[in-house]
Amino acid sequence: MREYKIAAIPADGIGPEVIEAGRAVLSALSERRGDLRFTFTQFDWGSDWYKKHGKMMPDDGLDQLRDFDAIYFGAVGAPDVPDHITLWGLRLPICQGFDQYANVRPTRIIPGITSPLRGVGVGDLDWVIVRENSEGEYSGHGGRAHRGLPEEVGTETAIFTRVGVTRIMRYAFKMAQSRPRKLLTVVTKSNAQRHGMVMWDEIAAEVSQEFPDVTWDKMLVDAMTVRMVKNPKSLDTIVATNLHADILSDLAGALSGSLGVAPTGNIDPERRFPSMFEPIHGSAFDITGKGIANPVATFWTAAQMLEHLGEASAAASLMRAVDRVCEEGILTPDVGGKATTREVTDAVVSAISGSNSLD
Repeated sequence: MREYKIAAIPADGIGPEVIEAGRAVLSALSERRGDLRFTFTQFDWGSDWYKKHGKMMPDDGLDQLRDFDAIYFGAVGAPDVPDHITLWGLRLPICQGFDQYANVRPTRIIPGITSPLRGVGVGDLDWVIVRENSEGEYSGHGGRAHRGLPEEVGTETAIFTRVGVTRIMRYAFKMAQSRPRKLLTVVTKSNAQRHGMVMWDEIAAEVSQEFPDVTWDKMLVDAMTVRMVKNPKSLDTIVATNLHADILSDLAGALSGSLGVAPTGNIDPERRFPSMFEPIHGSAFDITGKGIANPVATFWTAAQMLEHLGEASAAASLMRAVDRVCEEGILTPDVGGKATTREVTDAVVSAISGSNSLD
């Protein structure tokens, strides 16, 4: 019996709904396999916590999370709390405090879900976007001066270090190397941003020498959006800066059918700290409490978590169940179905429980 301690942080909006669904599916997987056990500890941090305590999480929040095997995160953001407070108060302190420098966002078209791209179906769009997650445009460096005056100034400084760029580039090349096509696309904006982005290009060329079996190319971020839409089959593994990959991964989720199916892993590759896994759809307050939030991204995120924990077989079992349920048309409204969150969850639990194969 392999036991894993999971910190659950449902947080805001539909976060509690989808994390509850994810826990149900993981519990079913544990019961079906018999060799896995998950112990969940829930932390009720987020916007409601902020309204009561003036902060998104306790001052010793990282210390409370440090000894867990992984963190299962819902969503952050509330209409009555400024976004920079929610993001910098909870999610980013965890990502940066635990040096989860590799943000990994797989994207593919799941059976039963229709891409908005004409003539593109299952197998035609199968990408992994590797996002630098510790510095770049989200470093938090900058400031404002002369507030409220006509000459007010706001600066936002993007920080790129050789250490930071090299380690994410090496991670991306290893990711590409592990995939069948062994193909990597490096995305920058080095024609206009001639310092940090040119350094990205140079370091990509240096690191590529360590991976002679990986074919790689470069794209400017604006041209990349066109390529993703017009020629999705030409792409496989993608690496980009914190900001660029943030934007491109949302586009990728939409092209695969819905942000409701898009997962994320915030990874510390050196495993010094727990890594954090979350759907990328956000808090979605417009559908909170309606029971129609798509739990697929949270299930896929759980599969990422299992892979990170070394449970590849369990992760594959979970994703087979998800694919089967979606292919049968048990879908939430965001992907053209009529099912509720509970109905999709129950169907995946049933598919796991009734599976004849665990491999």
